[in-house]
Amino acid sequence: MKKIHLLLTLLTLSMALAAQSPATTGPEKGSLVIVGGGGAGEEILLKFIELSGGMDAPMVVIPTAAGRPAYDQEAGVAKTLRRLGATQVRVWHTYDREKANDAAFTAPLENAGGVWFGGGRQWRLVDAYADTRAEKLFWEVLNRGGAIGGSSAGATIQGSYLARGDTKNNQIMMGDHEEGFGFVKNVAIDQHVLARNRQFDLFNILDERPELLGIGLDEKTAIIVQGNTFEVLGRSYVLVYDRSFWSREGSNLKELPAANRQFYFLRSGDRYDMLKREILVD
Repeated sequence: MKKIHLLLTLLTLSMALAAQSPATTGPEKGSLVIVGGGGAGEEILLKFIELSGGMDAPMVVIPTAAGRPAYDQEAGVAKTLRRLGATQVRVWHTYDREKANDAAFTAPLENAGGVWFGGGRQWRLVDAYADTRAEKLFWEVLNRGGAIGGSSAGATIQGSYLARGDTKNNQIMMGDHEEGFGFVKNVAIDQHVLARNRQFDLFNILDERPELLGIGLDEKTAIIVQGNTFEVLGRSYVLVYDRSFWSREGSNLKELPAANRQFYFLRSGDRYDMLKREILVD
């Protein structure tokens, strides 16, 4: 009886801890296009245009993360979006938080169907826009059913935990900036993962923050987030760090590392439930 009582107690504690664990969730409305860098590619940008409302929808490209003094209207993906047929594309940028709070300056965001964040250093986006009118308007794009997209730094900024957010260099995983815009809650997003052999780097965060879901995106590869699920789109792979393992050939006969050192790969067309932290198999 004592053993049974102990097992029931442990089970109750386990269930209580699971209930207290923060859930990984996407936005209630709208869509996210989160790209691992190296150029989004036409397939991904056409999906962004579609989710933004089509070729005639207003789209805003924000190249702030790159750190240049100024940008022209050809900056970032703006030129490519126009070449693909988008008719209302505007490059919008500031490092000045007063401007980011100014109603006149932020007006282009008020009716945007899509916003795209370019690459560079993600902490620059935090310094310029976090807790400003601009950030509120980013959320309004989603609330209207539009799309937020971004590549490299523009991917990581969409998560709640800001991986590689240190101002000194991009190899410090937990730095002096740790909060992203949080369009996806309780997640850390890394990019360029296979192209730069970064596949083990997220463990530096997850060892300290085991409640987070880790997502690593390779170049020219995206996850399309709608609600709490995502679908992979692009040429390469997405790595999932959820303390479990999955394989098309199964895993019963595999010798796997400890759960806190496991990750697995998803490819184009694969779907994942972030809330349940499991593959969606049709």
